[in-house]
Amino acid sequence: MLFVTPYADFAAVVAEAETFYPDSDVVACTTAGELGANGYEENQIVGIGFPAECFVTTSLLIQDIQSLDAQATIDRITLKRMSLLDRTPEMAESFAFLVVDGLSLSEDTLTATISPALRDFPVFGGSAGDGTEYRKTLVALNGKAAENSAVLTLARSSHRTHVFSLDHLVPGEIQMVVTEADPSRRIVKEINAEPAAREYARLVGKDPDQLDRFTFASHPVVVRIGDKHHVRAIQQVNEKEELVFFSAIDEGMVLTIAMPQDLGQHLEAELNELSRAQKPANIIGCDCILRRIEAEQSQQSRHISQLLQAHRVIGFSTYGEQIGPLHVNHTMSGIAFYHAPETGGLKR
Repeated sequence: MLFVTPYADFAAVVAEAETFYPDSDVVACTTAGELGANGYEENQIVGIGFPAECFVTTSLLIQDIQSLDAQATIDRITLKRMSLLDRTPEMAESFAFLVVDGLSLSEDTLTATISPALRDFPVFGGSAGDGTEYRKTLVALNGKAAENSAVLTLARSSHRTHVFSLDHLVPGEIQMVVTEADPSRRIVKEINAEPAAREYARLVGKDPDQLDRFTFASHPVVVRIGDKHHVRAIQQVNEKEELVFFSAIDEGMVLTIAMPQDLGQHLEAELNELSRAQKPANIIGCDCILRRIEAEQSQQSRHISQLLQAHRVIGFSTYGEQIGPLHVNHTMSGIAFYHAPETGGLKR
């Protein structure tokens, strides 16, 4: 796996990787920042290798996800999954990793579509990023870079694994209703029958002309699905003073303004919980860009980096996270690997 800064020549990087590893699947995506050896990183290429003695994987490129052929995609995944299971009867653990074009506006549909085909392969992943530019995001498999696409990796392992998702947000008392929206573009035009950006600014006590990514990171909104709340993160205000979201939005949706807990304290507690019985040898993390922005705003970037480094978290900052059948925001999704001491961990 390669998590590639958007400031690199992505096509050249994945093409060169293919020449170095012609007999291995190489999955890659652009990032909104990297999680590397020193925690939060910028302008890096982070690589992860899965040792062949402990892992067996298979990957597939899913193209044209805005016009997805659902049944054909489910059939492809099902055949890959069954073949992998047949080849690895001695391995007890399974998981799936999904990277998606973060500007495709299709992650919600994709994750919901493919989830039934994955069965007992718990899935996590992230949406490719482009720093804070929101112009072009890419994924790649085996040297082929693509937009409007995703790469799904199915994996079996002889080591114990744990797929997780965490967030530090608590729903507050202030609610608002989406009264006009363009769901296909994830745009909210009106909230409570008022212009969306101005009404949101009023509710969070901010000047509507001063809304920025720091405001969205510190005043996220959540929607209730079943008995849980999930973030519907705001990406930006467009030229029409409408709110552009990172994930699915629709008219009639009731949004609640959430209150963040202390980011550093919450992350430390969650990582310690993953280490309660045994410390993971490695953790792959897909961490929302809004968490990085919040860490910067609250002057916790160094503390967060130290936590990520101490717990051997590697991965990238995303435009959204995949967990099970859901596409979510303002979370970290990931996987912890619990390896026997003599076998070592992932190769970085």
